[in-house]
Amino acid sequence: MRVACLIPAYNEAVRIGAVLAVVLGHPSIGRVLVVDDGSTDGTAEVARAAGAEVLALPRNGGKTAAVAAGIAALEARWILMLDSDLQGLDRAAVSALLAPVLGGEAEVAISLRGNAPLLWRLIGLDYISGERVLPRAQIARHGPALAALPRFGLEVFLNRLWIAEGCRVAVVRWPGVASPPKARKRGLWRGIRADLAMLADIFRTIPAPEALHQIRALRRLSRGPLPEPRHQPG
Repeated sequence: MRVACLIPAYNEAVRIGAVLAVVLGHPSIGRVLVVDDGSTDGTAEVARAAGAEVLALPRNGGKTAAVAAGIAALEARWILMLDSDLQGLDRAAVSALLAPVLGGEAEVAISLRGNAPLLWRLIGLDYISGERVLPRAQIARHGPALAALPRFGLEVFLNRLWIAEGCRVAVVRWPGVASPPKARKRGLWRGIRADLAMLADIFRTIPAPEALHQIRALRRLSRGPLPEPRHQPG
């Protein structure tokens, strides 16, 4: 199997179906695994009904723990990581993210969504994007380190690996794809608290100066954002 799609999900029953409709049956994806991170809204049932495999965790442990469990359960050359709440995702966007890696033009790929913060769009890199393509072996050998990470320390940990290994990074523009703000999903104050908690986890994983270093290093390793994907029906 060349590509397995890994989707960590927590209480995304309303949104995950749209993502699964795109990746299930995609010609480049051999397996789709949803890791249900202790959801209470029927996310696992929705994913199973759509046709995805589901690994249901007994309690909510955070995105990093969910991804670690999924990596351990998958066998594939490459992993496509997707957030479960994406809006506007289509097969063209998925194909565009996979293409540089499958074609040998880059070792890893990362998305630049249309609603990424303005600064990230201006510099051509969202360094904490959750949509990535990477070799499974690259992350699988770091299982103990993943287990020790904060709930939302995954992306900057991956950045550290990519930089240390000098990976060629493809940044792929996704102008039609968005991730809904947490304030819209959870309400204003709960959303703000969730965003602050995520930032705290990031800076528990890396010091703030390293975040700036990661941005500079990833930009050096990338060829700049690739052209926008063309729409594909289905």
